[in-house]
Amino acid sequence: MATFEEKLALAQKHLDKVQLAWDPPDWLELSLFGFYALEAAVDAATIYHGLQVKKTHPARVEAARELHKDFGLPEIADLLRDLNETRKSEAYGEVAAPELDAEEVASEIESYIAAVAAL
Repeated sequence: MATFEEKLALAQKHLDKVQLAWDPPDWLELSLFGFYALEAAVDAATIYHGLQVKKTHPARVEAARELHKDFGLPEIADLLRDLNETRKSEAYGEVAAPELDAEEVASEIESYIAAVAAL
C-alpha cells in the first residue's frame, strides 16, 4: 500500500505535466494528467486522514466531497468529474466535453495539491 508521501509525489509528478499542457491548452494531456494528479492527491489526503476509499473514480469523487466537508480541503469533486468527462471526450470522442478554462483548471489542481501537501 502506498504512503501519503508516495501518493503526494505522484500527484506532483502529474502536476508537472499539467503545467506544461495548459498554455496553449492540450486538452488530452491536461485532462488526463489533471485527472491523475487530483486522484493521487485525494488518495494522499485519505491516507493522511485514515479514510478507507475504494480505488474507483466514483469513490474518489465522494472522498473529495468528504475531505472538503470534514477537513476543509478545497472542493474539487466537480472538477474531478469534469476532467474525467473531458479525458473521455478527448480519448474516445464519444461524449461531449464540459466547458473548462485551461488556466483555471491548472490553477485549481495546483492549489489542491498544495493544500494536501500542507497537511
